[in-house]
Amino acid sequence: MNELNLTYPQFLVLNILWEEDGLKVNEIGKRLHLDSGTLTPLLKKLEAMNYVKRQRGEADERTVHVELTYPGKSLQAKVQDLIDPLNKKFIADSGLNLIELNQSLQDMLVSIETLKKAN
Repeated sequence: MNELNLTYPQFLVLNILWEEDGLKVNEIGKRLHLDSGTLTPLLKKLEAMNYVKRQRGEADERTVHVELTYPGKSLQAKVQDLIDPLNKKFIADSGLNLIELNQSLQDMLVSIETLKKAN
């Protein structure tokens, strides 16, 4: 991601928005298990890079919606070009797909959060 001047957390935020654009900050935070204090600086940096735009809700100014800009949407193809060779190597070395591994890790995080709430 260094080639694109992105940190891994910034990539994760973009990845969430590539899956579903136009989310509220708290929805992104839930998916990444990050609080708004951690997420806000990431979003501000992505906005300064012109990859996302943030907009306060009209009905409730406490809510902030995040949408990809055209450069943010276009970045997905560039990131995919970087990830594809890594994914192929990872599959060859381990037999696992990075996307499947990421989903498994997300599922584990949800399970851990559920266990924490139950105790």
